[in-house]
Amino acid sequence: MPNIWIYQSSRDFTVLEKKEISEKIDQFTLQWVSHNQALKASGHILYNRFIILQVNSTSTSASGCSIDSSVKFIQELGQTYHIDFFDRLTFAYLKNDQIQFAHKNDFSKLYNEGVINDHTIVFNNLVNTQSEFENQWKIPLKESWHKKFISN
Repeated sequence: MPNIWIYQSSRDFTVLEKKEISEKIDQFTLQWVSHNQALKASGHILYNRFIILQVNSTSTSASGCSIDSSVKFIQELGQTYHIDFFDRLTFAYLKNDQIQFAHKNDFSKLYNEGVINDHTIVFNNLVNTQSEFENQWKIPLKESWHKKFISN
């Protein structure tokens, strides 16, 4: 079963950054190991804002140490490019087919003003399997954990 980790960038990547980061992701996933066993791993950038790392754990699963190495890799990317990949309080959502971002404290205000509603697609970066990624990464607000930050 593939494991997935999603890191949301605090800003869009420039064209050059996207190229460089993609190359670094490829290099990292090629050498990513767990208990000295190579992981069947891949990574890519989606929507110019999300880094997706994936391990197919049917052969070798990611261990605590290998997960720590991936977090360190993402932290290093953040330092190099001055990007925060660990702000879990900023939510991504689609508005007119464009990705928008809002801090959790502003989510209720956006909802009450009608900027977002129960049908607004939000990005659930907490998914951690391929199946969840395919079926629950982009879901309506009413079906997501983000809904708990809405007060009427």
